[in-house]
Amino acid sequence: MNKQHKNRINIYVILITICVLICIITIITLSSCKLKSNEIDNQFSASLAFDHVQNQMKHGSRIPGSLAHDYTVEYIENVLSDHQWSTTISTPTIQNKTVKNIIGTIGTGAPWIIIGAHYDSRIFADRDPNFENRQLPVPGANDGASGVAVLLELSRVLPEYKDKIKYKQIWLVFFDAEDNGNIEGWDWILGSQAFVNNLDELPDTAIIVDMVGDRDLNIHIEKNSDAELSQEIWEVAHDLGYSQFFIPYTKYRILDDHIPFKNVGVEVVDIIDFDYEYWHTIEDTTDKVSPQSLEIVGNTLIEWLIID
Repeated sequence: MNKQHKNRINIYVILITICVLICIITIITLSSCKLKSNEIDNQFSASLAFDHVQNQMKHGSRIPGSLAHDYTVEYIENVLSDHQWSTTISTPTIQNKTVKNIIGTIGTGAPWIIIGAHYDSRIFADRDPNFENRQLPVPGANDGASGVAVLLELSRVLPEYKDKIKYKQIWLVFFDAEDNGNIEGWDWILGSQAFVNNLDELPDTAIIVDMVGDRDLNIHIEKNSDAELSQEIWEVAHDLGYSQFFIPYTKYRILDDHIPFKNVGVEVVDIIDFDYEYWHTIEDTTDKVSPQSLEIVGNTLIEWLIID
């Protein structure tokens, strides 16, 4: 064998070795990506939830009748559909206002739970410390967008646990017109009140998620909420290491979207951090929302929903 032929064989061997190494690296990389994807699939993602906050905030305040409000309705509906939830928009009229409630459902039968949040934002920032700002709309990053973000991320994760959840039927409901009480021509909780008024049957349980993105998260047990059910959820948070965020004492009695459910006898809990200094001001912006706070609430709800 001459030297030139031998060199050619060596080059072939080197090329084949390189190709084999590339194939091995590719397989390992794809396997790693698949493992990471699987890990994300069944875990609540702080970053994905925060993306939902940002996407709601892109077009401005979600005042009923505004383009931003219409965009958010479409956005919520699309996310639910993408995650294979049966989706409808209900448009009841209450107090001469037509509201748009978005409903995503999965499963059938009983027991049945509704998890809700409001997506609208307030027309006027009437608690802003600067009087000149009080005629401006509230951006609503925490007061509105944070609860919606938690529900939208739950819509991705919960189907992964469909055989382990203690409720056979889950509704994610996004309420309109919650936040405009004490404004002429408006009232509080119009969307949830209209929703409950039009129910043919009542759910076994309801959970409301509101203002849960505060960077300094302090969620006390709300006084109008079912005490036993609250205790269950707060104990789950404790077991997850979230005791400093889910504080097992009552502090506020709040008018929120849980009240219409409470008034018809449904066991209901309002998960809300009412110690939020930017409430109903123009400073309720995306930078005030913590992805970790969204994750804490999401993880607690998932763990509570799963059968022991």
